[in-house]
Amino acid sequence: MIEIGADGRTWLLTGTSSGYALHLTERDELLHLHWGPRITLADAEALAARPAPPYRPFDSPLDGREEYPVEGGPRFVRPALSVRTDERRGTEWRFEDAATEGDELRLRFSDAGLGITLHYRLRGDVVERRVTLANDGSEDLELLRADSATWTLPERDGWRLSHLHGRWAAESRLARSPLTYGEKVIGSRRGHTGHQHLPWVALDDEATEESGEVYGCALGWSGSWRIAVAQLPDARVQITGGAGHDDSGLLLLAPGETFTTPVFAGLWSDGGFGGASRAWHAYQRTYVVPDAERDRPVLFNSWEATTFDISEEQQRVLARRAAAMGVELFVVDDGWFGARTHDHAGLGDWTPNPDRFPAGLKPLADDVHALGMQFGIWVEPEMVNPDSDLYRAHPDWVQHQVGRTRTEFRNQLILNLARPDVQEYLWERLDALLSGAPIDYVKWDFNRSFTDAGWPGERYPQKLWVAHVEAFYALLDRLRAAHPGVAFESCSGGGGRIDLGVMARTDQVWTSDNTDPLDRLGIQHGFSQVHPARIMAAWVTDSPNKLLNGRVSSLRFRFVSSMAGVLGVGGDLSRWSDEELAEARGWVELYKEIRPVVQQGDLYRLRPPEGGLSAVQYVLGGETVVLAWLQAQHHGVRPAPLRLRGLDPAGVYERVETGEVHRGAVLLHHGLSAGLSGDLDATVIRLRRI
Repeated sequence: MIEIGADGRTWLLTGTSSGYALHLTERDELLHLHWGPRITLADAEALAARPAPPYRPFDSPLDGREEYPVEGGPRFVRPALSVRTDERRGTEWRFEDAATEGDELRLRFSDAGLGITLHYRLRGDVVERRVTLANDGSEDLELLRADSATWTLPERDGWRLSHLHGRWAAESRLARSPLTYGEKVIGSRRGHTGHQHLPWVALDDEATEESGEVYGCALGWSGSWRIAVAQLPDARVQITGGAGHDDSGLLLLAPGETFTTPVFAGLWSDGGFGGASRAWHAYQRTYVVPDAERDRPVLFNSWEATTFDISEEQQRVLARRAAAMGVELFVVDDGWFGARTHDHAGLGDWTPNPDRFPAGLKPLADDVHALGMQFGIWVEPEMVNPDSDLYRAHPDWVQHQVGRTRTEFRNQLILNLARPDVQEYLWERLDALLSGAPIDYVKWDFNRSFTDAGWPGERYPQKLWVAHVEAFYALLDRLRAAHPGVAFESCSGGGGRIDLGVMARTDQVWTSDNTDPLDRLGIQHGFSQVHPARIMAAWVTDSPNKLLNGRVSSLRFRFVSSMAGVLGVGGDLSRWSDEELAEARGWVELYKEIRPVVQQGDLYRLRPPEGGLSAVQYVLGGETVVLAWLQAQHHGVRPAPLRLRGLDPAGVYERVETGEVHRGAVLLHHGLSAGLSGDLDATVIRLRRI
């Protein structure tokens, strides 16, 4: 609901349990009024009528109070918008009009040929904000910085900042610390979202897992980005974020051109960190992820079984074993195309290797379908090997700087996707690929970061950073429209491209290349702070762990760890014993039974993975699923019992495994009820309301 005050310059957006209010002064200063619990329009108007803060030398009366601080005028905070022409720099806007369309509020301003539209939309308790900038004049406008939003928090005695940091194979690790005066800046300078930080922050003053106020912000952008959290000298806190990693230049708008920033979404919750997570999850399942109401299938991926040593018959053998296990989607990973017998060649040549697949992919895909499974492939369209037909034909198509070495990572370069001819080439190759064989799923990878982001001959080469992402989005959108039955997964050497922008165009994401089941508990714990299990791909791979640490773990522990998200299998099934295959089939069958609750239910983090016992709980209707892991026992002391959440205190619940009946709040005791007996043990518990 959007309400407008009697003066026509006060606006209140009301959601499920929250409200957001702003006010425009007679001097066209757009001030923040409220973000938090629901209030009335009269409350918002009373806030707007409060006098301005008293004058203090060297202080700005606007800093910490504006909705979207621009560069110029009496401001000293980080500007959300910085614009320049040949003659001037900065912005001095005037208000033009306000409009509502459906559930969106639009406030339009202008400044000497620059049109500025601020967009607000409240979905549930998530406020979506973005900005449209239009060059309505007759000369070029350079956007040095164009953030999506600035969020202003209420005054508190102190704030605590939460964010997710990491690196390759150690993504999404939760960090929580007091916020101090000055700025905390996170972001990516790599051309993609990055493994180092997810574009999300949360702030609280005294929240716990299930109580207290939490403010969170998440950016929907899959390129370089920046979020700055500032505690100002008067203790006010603002969060500013958007595309681009610095202020050196984002885009050059010619007359008549426009740019719309990505969405920077904000959420208020009074349900603690867990309540905020559940609100984020519900928002993404409802408004962001395509076809989120459909449960994702159990997949098998051939990479760890074969690496580049692929043959058609070998894939058939794996497919038969996967089908017997109950797998629903069979995926051929890297090595099926071009001269891709190793990682030095073939990227860019998206046709099946004639020696490995003489008749193309269709015969294998048909056989996989005959086994009752869907068929998928791996691609990395934005990359090219110097040893490829594509690069030999078009060496100018890659990002590069004149007279500089073309830096290779993983023996590959990055195609300049901002070029229309590169876009058209990839569209033609990928469309032909999806039209030439019955392909149901595409794993889209991105295995290196930008380094030589040059565009020789382009008038404003810096635009590559934005234009590449926009072209990536456009290509995915075009492929999805032309092939609506194909699902897509976002991957970037694991979790290097996970954000609300790519999630709006893909069906799931690859959380991390680290498939060690113990390491994954921490990664998945951090991931769950903002993103739902419905998109979180997790694989069962071989033991000892091949990729990272050689850790030995039971098949039970590996499966229960991966069942916390979208279950997949990535081990070498040709080496699994009959006993292991039979046990795996049982776990797959169990996962299919609990899958709707895991992928669609509300998540409760019962105990974090900090050693000892950890557990998560999912609730959907009258069904509850608990996944519990015992990492280690110490000094013979058993961990404290688990008290379940999200259940009806007056309800009666039956434990599916044993038939035990529980009334009201359910307490699960270690060993007796949870079935855990040793180090690296795990269990699945189901309750059903009767």
